[in-house]
Amino acid sequence: MSLSNNEINEMYLDVLKELGNIGTGNAVSALAMMIGRKINMKVPVVKMVKLQEVPEILGGAEIPVVGILLNVEGDIEGFIMFVMSQASAHLLVNMLVGTTLNGYSEFTDIEKSALMEIGNILAGAYLTALSSLTGFKMIQSVPQLAEDMAGAILSFPAIQFGETGDTALYIETEIFEESSRIVADFFLIPTIESYQKMLKALGVA
Repeated sequence: MSLSNNEINEMYLDVLKELGNIGTGNAVSALAMMIGRKINMKVPVVKMVKLQEVPEILGGAEIPVVGILLNVEGDIEGFIMFVMSQASAHLLVNMLVGTTLNGYSEFTDIEKSALMEIGNILAGAYLTALSSLTGFKMIQSVPQLAEDMAGAILSFPAIQFGETGDTALYIETEIFEESSRIVADFFLIPTIESYQKMLKALGVA
């Protein structure tokens, strides 16, 4: 008998929380090293969700967002998305490169590179956490940047990376630095086969 996402979330809440906590610890260290100063992070939400829920999680299908996309290969296959509002993406760039926020103009190549690097670091942090809990080896691809409406952002991974499943591991990530607060939504979307492997490794199946 297959379990619903709600049943999985209820039964394995502690495991999912541990995944978020380990990933956050990894990410804080890596980000602090990157920007040369202390930051704080917390993970208010870790759960399994259906892909059709993602636009609502992001604030609505018509909300403009910035997505950082990475392919995942190895024992688990699928893709990762880090998605932020335009406002959060600009705040994050300002935090990384030390500039002052001055409207929401188009990102420069340097700013896009900074966003992709932050996505790379956060993806690595959460994959390392998942690896420590499952024993799986996973490799992430070079990140790609996409800007679109929340309802359309999910089409990019399917176009870029092919087969996807219909369920995602969702980790809401909050990044704090002085008076700035940035929310970045992390989604690991495994293939159907990899999703079953992941549940089994976490003790579900």
